Amino acid sequence: MSKTKEYVIPFVGLKLGKHKFEYQINNAFFEIFDYNEFQNSDIKVNVVLDKQSNLLEISFKHQGTVNVPCDLTSEDFDLPVKGKIKLIVRFGDTYNNDNEELLILPFGEFEIDIAQYIYEMIVLSIPLRRVHPGIKDGSLNTEALNKLKELTIKEQKKEKEEKEKENIDPRWDKLKQLLTDK
Repeated sequence: MSKTKEYVIPFVGLKLGKHKFEYQINNAFFEIFDYNEFQNSDIKVNVVLDKQSNLLEISFKHQGTVNVPCDLTSEDFDLPVKGKIKLIVRFGDTYNNDNEELLILPFGEFEIDIAQYIYEMIVLSIPLRRVHPGIKDGSLNTEALNKLKELTIKEQKKEKEEKEKENIDPRWDKLKQLLTDK
């Protein structure tokens, strides 16, 4: 029995026109794909299947939150995610999913499993760099962040001192040398 059975749409019995499907995604969905980047997830996915006489147009939209660790402080936070994709399903002699926006199913097929498309849409909507919103507005106060601030301030002071030493006119060095030669 397939783990993604609830994400299979039998389109052969549907009338021509638009059909709406709604899914609530949580961590159990991501466990099917062995993806464990999220501590928790709550995502609503809306799927609109537009059945036409010779093809299917499927529109996916998702919106919700995933609980992920911050890349800077390792603090967990709820990251809002949203996105959408479109998929066109045509019928041909052989199965072909080489193109990300076009799927070709054999003529005898009567259903489509959309779980992989939902998974890819959600995972690709997560930014590569996940930064806690408290860092951006300055309201987050953690031990790791305090240590980072402390280190950056020291580095900035060292850089200023080095710049000041570099900006001294070499003629002053000659004058200072006269004072020390006595």
